[in-house]
Amino acid sequence: MINLILGLVLWSGFHMFKRLAPDLRARMGTRGKAFAAIGILAGLVLMIIGYREAEGAFFWGHHPATAGINNLLMLLSVYLFAVSGMKTRLARRMRHPMLAGVKLWAIGHLLVNGDTPSFVLFGGLFAWALVEMIVINRAEPNWTPPPPAPMSREIIAVVATVVLYVVITVIHTWLGYYPFG
Repeated sequence: MINLILGLVLWSGFHMFKRLAPDLRARMGTRGKAFAAIGILAGLVLMIIGYREAEGAFFWGHHPATAGINNLLMLLSVYLFAVSGMKTRLARRMRHPMLAGVKLWAIGHLLVNGDTPSFVLFGGLFAWALVEMIVINRAEPNWTPPPPAPMSREIIAVVATVVLYVVITVIHTWLGYYPFG
């Protein structure tokens, strides 16, 4: 469990590095981006390793009903990631679509994974996304929405969502985590 927790700490800390230590981050210049990226990647690797090796109490498992709800939340989560990257119309109305997507992803995964390692991983990432939103909003209270996007971006976001969702389900199945009820 220590690798999982250390991974969460690295992930969260390096994502918030710019806001927690703005002067240090500014002095680092472009090297700061590489430094943060390496820290985030190390956190991700530790979370994956830690989750796969962690043990803990088991409260509920994969059920067809919760799997269906999880899959809908995942589809919406992936769409919110696409919205964030494509700066679609929804991104003009929503300040943090990617972080909202992380929160939906975490909730969906908690529905189908009722064990202690899942509480730590998915609950920890939910908490990180929530804190990240609060920290960003306090550091930058005035938000300017992105400019209007052409309809082609809306279509690309939907197509990218479906393609990425299929890729994610294939990878989950390949890793032994069948995502459907």
